[in-house]
Amino acid sequence: MKVKRYLVALQLTAMVCLVSGIMFAADNPPVVQGDFIIHNFKFADGESLPELKLHYRTLGSPARDASGVVRNAVLILHGTGGAGTQFLLPQFAGVLFGPGQLLDTTTYFVILPDNVGHGQSSKPSDGLHARFPHYGYIDMIHLQYQLLTEGLKVNHLRLVMGTSMGGMHTWLWGEMYPDFVDALLPLASLPVEIAGRNRMTRRMVIDSIRNSPDWNHGEYKTQPFGLTTAMYTLLMMTSSPLQWQKQAPTREAADKMFDDLMKTRLAHADANDMLYQFDASRDYNPEPQLETIRAPLIAINSADDQVNPPELGIMEKEIKRVPHGRFVLIPISDQTRGHGTHTLPAVWKQYLADLLKESEK
Repeated sequence: MKVKRYLVALQLTAMVCLVSGIMFAADNPPVVQGDFIIHNFKFADGESLPELKLHYRTLGSPARDASGVVRNAVLILHGTGGAGTQFLLPQFAGVLFGPGQLLDTTTYFVILPDNVGHGQSSKPSDGLHARFPHYGYIDMIHLQYQLLTEGLKVNHLRLVMGTSMGGMHTWLWGEMYPDFVDALLPLASLPVEIAGRNRMTRRMVIDSIRNSPDWNHGEYKTQPFGLTTAMYTLLMMTSSPLQWQKQAPTREAADKMFDDLMKTRLAHADANDMLYQFDASRDYNPEPQLETIRAPLIAINSADDQVNPPELGIMEKEIKRVPHGRFVLIPISDQTRGHGTHTLPAVWKQYLADLLKESEK
């Protein structure tokens, strides 16, 4: 298959991403955005798209050694339903990307892509609806690799890290491209196929939408009610009981918080996009090849994460198979936020510091 690839809309003048809620210091590199277009991309199941767009943001500039290898590139991968913009918020960027911080963008070249099906990249809601190709996690990794190597001309990664789905992608990166990356930091994930309650939760989301009478095989005119019921499931699974009790200590406060959360979550959600996003995990299973991961790896979960509850004991067992891997379980505290702890580096940044030091070459 002959695939013509090119970059479009690469901003030659970098833009400061004010809408994301962060203003970088004057001496910090601004946010640059662009689109990478791939023609006739063929997905693992044989489906294809005539034109596939991957949107991305970068901070900093690539630095090459004498042999032309990029040594400072960092790929940060978002979770299901997310986008690269989430890493530009103050609670993340303000802790990691500033002067003297662990991923100081005057030193590192930070890459924040929107995965296929997410953000400003190609997705079902663009027009194809339920006729959009049924992408999986393996497709998403291949697309990330093409964005890096052919779009951004990055031939090596100092670090791959990701949250939730991005954490699962991080495990896959260690297996699919073991010599391409120096260090791996998967957050809020497990290195086994999606099963048990996790899989059932995804089925609740998928079936709530697909079985909604007004879904109309994806050709709805207004968002189907199934999107609302799917959102109920997500709110429960990704919540922090301790924090919600503190934030809503009365019936009136809980009702208001619930109404506000649902209004915010539904404002920009699309049923087809969500259905595809949760179905994409069907091909995820790094477990058989964990021994092939060569890079140093630190996996971080939090004890109040209902998506990856510690009582399963999975990580303690499987991390022993990763040659240079170790596992950190963050205990419940006033700083943790359930599954969302993955996007609060103030809680876990010391382990990122350890990983960067361990993987120095």
